[in-house]
Amino acid sequence: MTPACETRLDTGLATLGLDIDVTVRKRLLALLALLHKWNRAYNLTAVRDPEQMVTRHLLDSASIATAVRGPTLLDVGAGAGLPGLVLAILDPSLAVTMLDGNGKKVRFQRQAVLELGLDNVTPVQARVETFEHGGFDQIVSRAFAQLATFVELTRPLLAKGGEWLAMKGRDAASELAELPPDVTLVERRELEVPGDEAQRVLVRLRPS
Repeated sequence: MTPACETRLDTGLATLGLDIDVTVRKRLLALLALLHKWNRAYNLTAVRDPEQMVTRHLLDSASIATAVRGPTLLDVGAGAGLPGLVLAILDPSLAVTMLDGNGKKVRFQRQAVLELGLDNVTPVQARVETFEHGGFDQIVSRAFAQLATFVELTRPLLAKGGEWLAMKGRDAASELAELPPDVTLVERRELEVPGDEAQRVLVRLRPS
């Protein structure tokens, strides 16, 4: 990756207040290179420019790191592994499962796990409706579905005492109004992604 990409990553992470070591930095840059390489052949994401990938993918995913406590995290509709791969790199103690029905994107996830040596990540190709699991402490979505749909589809996968994390645009109010009455809004956090002027929020939800 170019020095400009490295500078953008370093500056952005510092702005987010994330202090990373050499291994984490190396893995994030390797993920960026892999994403850029695969994207040319497999069209994983609409973002083509590596510098924009730093902002729109790596830093955007990292912006919710302080809300992630795990120890188990399910990334639903993970696509190219975002935010799951980034969160797993930032916190090696986090056990991340990435779920997506698109075989092409899950193949990329598996290749990233292999090349980056991520033993805390499990890619799964399946529809959320058919996926079975004992329960996750947190379930995250970045661009999966409306809040009410996200909650209802993943409710069976949430562990007791668990919570949902949804990355949304700032127009999340209408979606919040449509949530079932037994779901509580814990936090609506404004996300400031360095270098990105798009308005983003993180919505934290729990069963009542």
